[in-house]
Amino acid sequence: MNEYLVLSQEVKQGMEKGLPIIALESTIISHGMPYPQNVAMAREVEQIIRDNGAVPATIAIVEGKIKIGLSDEELEMFGSSKGIAKVSRRDLADIVASKRLGATTVATTMIAAELAGIKFFVTGGLGGVHRGWESTLDISADMDELAQTSVTVICAGAKSILDLPATLEYLETKGVPVVGYGTKNLPAFFTRDSGLPLALSSDSLEHIAYMIDTKWNLGLKGGVVVANPIPHEDALDPEYINEIIALAVQEAEENGIVGKDITPFLLGKIVEKTDGKSLEANIKLVKNNAKVGAQLAVKFFANK
Repeated sequence: MNEYLVLSQEVKQGMEKGLPIIALESTIISHGMPYPQNVAMAREVEQIIRDNGAVPATIAIVEGKIKIGLSDEELEMFGSSKGIAKVSRRDLADIVASKRLGATTVATTMIAAELAGIKFFVTGGLGGVHRGWESTLDISADMDELAQTSVTVICAGAKSILDLPATLEYLETKGVPVVGYGTKNLPAFFTRDSGLPLALSSDSLEHIAYMIDTKWNLGLKGGVVVANPIPHEDALDPEYINEIIALAVQEAEENGIVGKDITPFLLGKIVEKTDGKSLEANIKLVKNNAKVGAQLAVKFFANK
């Protein structure tokens, strides 16, 4: 085990019993949602994973260590504290070395999960290619991480604040399989269908689990994206949410918001402009991903 990793007792016991472990990011708690909904969501998501036969492992950086599994008190701290660093691959060594509190993004959660031998990771939506990338070259580190780190990410597609066609094209260029679960088109986070067709899709979690196992057995390094649409009853109207996203993007441009600050800014603006409807949808889709991710991991390990 890597010297920088600290496993919670629940994760240690789960590994000893051979149970599937599901990684969870902490940026969604510290930067993705307001308090106290963020902490309530984190606790509920962890319980959904337990209820479906797996063990949750929320990942964060505390006192120079990468913690694989947080206590209830630590979840509260990451949800309510200000000034917690948002940590991507670029920042990871510095935050660990300086012993600052750090919340892991998709990229760093994948890195930590692979270090700990964890194969599955549940999140809300991927980072990707940002709108206006032609002039800013703003592409999330999540994209390259998926190309090189062998962890399966269960999500509701990429965040709909992004340039989704460019994001999908980037993943294709990097050789990352994007598998639609119960959909032939890429989900668009708050909505079920971006209109962008996927090369791979399946209605069977057993088949997806076998495909993932086959990929890695063939020596094909890198992640797999399982794109799981938000449930019908929780999805927002595409025309309604897309108009609000466009307004939020415009405000970000006018205020010069760039880099790692742009996603929290946009998500916060969208929550404000939808009177909280987007937050409710975000929470529902994460819970749905937790259920599907745990079920997928259970099927994967049942065949080992």
